[in-house]
Amino acid sequence: MVRIAVSGHRGLREETAVLIDRAIREALVEYLPDISGLSCLADGADQIFARGVLDLGGALEAVIPAKEYRDGLPSQCHAAYDELLGRAARALRLDFVESTSDSHMTASERMLDDADVLFAVWDGQPARGYGGTADVVAEARRREVPVQVIWPEGARRD
Repeated sequence: MVRIAVSGHRGLREETAVLIDRAIREALVEYLPDISGLSCLADGADQIFARGVLDLGGALEAVIPAKEYRDGLPSQCHAAYDELLGRAARALRLDFVESTSDSHMTASERMLDDADVLFAVWDGQPARGYGGTADVVAEARRREVPVQVIWPEGARRD
């Protein structure tokens, strides 16, 4: 089984989300049939990836950064978060209470502990805060975990 972790941008425009969904699914096909996706299930890239993994018959492993993590997500993505978490084959809940940059980075590091590859849904720009995608990519590269950057032509970030 190939274990694929994800890190990526949140708050994506609808047209960018469609492009990213297509690109993630195309990338996942290369690893079929036996895949497991590791995701924190945040809005944006994490949920797009998780749904793609499940739709293609893979297993989903959720890594929850903190007890208050869901509360820190935009309310419009709570239903998708709950649904995806309910479909996860495994859920690892970290011991943090507050959903902070530190808890998010620790969750990403925990995913990298088990990952064969990282899908980075990333525009190549520096992180906007500690624990952002650029930081996760740097950590994956430091650990020599292969990184597959997914940022299709036409994708835009606010």
